[in-house]
Amino acid sequence: MTDTHYKASPISRDHCLVIGNWKMNGSTESNAALLASLTAGLQSQPSRGRLGVCAPFPYLAQVQAALSGTDESGISWGAQDVSANEKGAYTGEVSAGMLLEFGCTWAIVGHSERRAMHSESSELVADKAFAAAKAGLTPVFCVGIIRAGC
Repeated sequence: MTDTHYKASPISRDHCLVIGNWKMNGSTESNAALLASLTAGLQSQPSRGRLGVCAPFPYLAQVQAALSGTDESGISWGAQDVSANEKGAYTGEVSAGMLLEFGCTWAIVGHSERRAMHSESSELVADKAFAAAKAGLTPVFCVGIIRAGC
C-alpha cells in the first residue's frame, strides 16, 4: 500500500489529547491567572479534544482546587514525573499513590531532560510507567530526539 491509498480515520474528541507541561515554571499568582484563563476560555469555546496540565509537584494542590469540577470541559491534570517506588526512603521522590491524592490523571515519564540530566534509563522509565499504571494513573510517554532549546 502506498501513501496515496492511505485514508486516515476521523479523530474523535476521545482521541485528541493536548497536555501542557509547565516544566519548572509558575508561581501561585501566575498559576491562578493561567488556570482561570484556561477555564474561562473553555467555557466560551469548548475544546475539540481533551486538555490537561502537568504542573510542578508543589502546585498540584492549587491545580486540583482550580480545576476540580471541570470534567465537563475536559481539563485534567497530572505530574511531570513519578517514582517507580510505592513508598520508602527515597528522598525527593513522589509516588503514584501520592499523586492520586491530588486528583492526578497523568504522569509524564521518559522526558528527554530527565533522561539526559538524571541519567534515566529506558528500564527506569518502564518501571515508572508500570508503577503509574498499577496505581491508576495514565503514564504519558515522551519519545523522540533531543533538540537544543527544548
